[in-house]
Amino acid sequence: MKFLRIVVENVLRNPLRTLLTTLGTMVLVFVVTMVWSVLSFLDEQTAEKNANLKAIVTERWQLPSQMPYSYAASLREGAAREADDIRPTDSMTWSFFGGSLDPESRTRESSLFAFALQPEKLMTMMDELDALPLSQAAELEIAVEKMAGNRQGIILGRDRLAAINKQIGDRFTLYGFNYEDINLELEVVGVFPPGRYDNSAAINVEYLNAAMDAYPQTHAGQKHPLADKSLNLVWLRVPNTQAYSQVAEQISNSPSYASPAVKVETASSGVATFLEAYRDLVWGMRWLLAPAILITLSLVISNAISISVRERQKEFAVLKVLGFKPFQILSLVIGESLLIGATAGLLSAGATWGLINHVMGGFTFPIAFFGIFYIPDASLWWGLAVGGGAALLGSCVPAWTACRVRVSEVFARVA
Repeated sequence: MKFLRIVVENVLRNPLRTLLTTLGTMVLVFVVTMVWSVLSFLDEQTAEKNANLKAIVTERWQLPSQMPYSYAASLREGAAREADDIRPTDSMTWSFFGGSLDPESRTRESSLFAFALQPEKLMTMMDELDALPLSQAAELEIAVEKMAGNRQGIILGRDRLAAINKQIGDRFTLYGFNYEDINLELEVVGVFPPGRYDNSAAINVEYLNAAMDAYPQTHAGQKHPLADKSLNLVWLRVPNTQAYSQVAEQISNSPSYASPAVKVETASSGVATFLEAYRDLVWGMRWLLAPAILITLSLVISNAISISVRERQKEFAVLKVLGFKPFQILSLVIGESLLIGATAGLLSAGATWGLINHVMGGFTFPIAFFGIFYIPDASLWWGLAVGGGAALLGSCVPAWTACRVRVSEVFARVA
């Protein structure tokens, strides 16, 4: 306790320097926390699971994937044909529909990208929507029921709803730009819970299919160019890796998917494929940005402690005369640095966690189809570890300098 009291008193002797060092540390720990939160989430999404895992079926040789919608029914059953074949426990199809509310001018504010899917699958197959708090789940379930009963229904994320200046109950026409000449009359029936889907939209796939079926009636009997390419992804849920392997084998060996051929991969592998376009960005964040910030943080703390050590040369000499051992002086300087670094790191991480998660509702950083990120609970020990580790590293040289002070030289200069 005496040692701790001395450390605290020394830290408080120069409040301005301590405050500036603390604020600098907090800013850098904040940036590290944000970067590591993104990397941690992406690592989690690309980590292989052993139970209750998802598989993605896509076209084998083309990106973006474009398969005939006639594949959907059998793929949702995992291409099961025999009685002993394995069937997925749940499934969902995705067709991507992009459109604009303004047929003449396509801007970010007027554009809308929607997942065309089976409405009931929003509650069972969409990540995070299958584990909502009861109040949010009940609200979303009402919207899903409306979309299931109204093929023209659309559920929007809060940010996207605000961007197009609409509210629940409003109707609008979405003019397709990837499905050219397919225009959908939609009615807003609900809003996604705040978070990951703030900029997303979901429509009933049966409405899109009906519009595709009606296309030849107004185009001299010709099918839409995407009539045989409207299925983009099929999601399958399987109980374990053994079931996944068998379902993947069933699909791969099925003659029903010869042209175009399809491939099956785990959701984590599929996400990794989508993230391939961001490989350099993620690599730079992991191996350039984060280390650079950590080095900068160590230098900031080292500079502050070095100034303190140079100002206190006489004090360290007196301590040695009074019987302090070199390792005790070393421990004193390192303790002061650790107190500043660890405290600042913990405060910064805690403030970031509370602000981002509970005030802002996440922070926007679009990567692939991930648009919003949250600060994990682990960030609290990240901040403590980063602040304390950088302080320990940055204080080594100043602490060594302090414990190597020569009493005779110091007092000779005083004399």
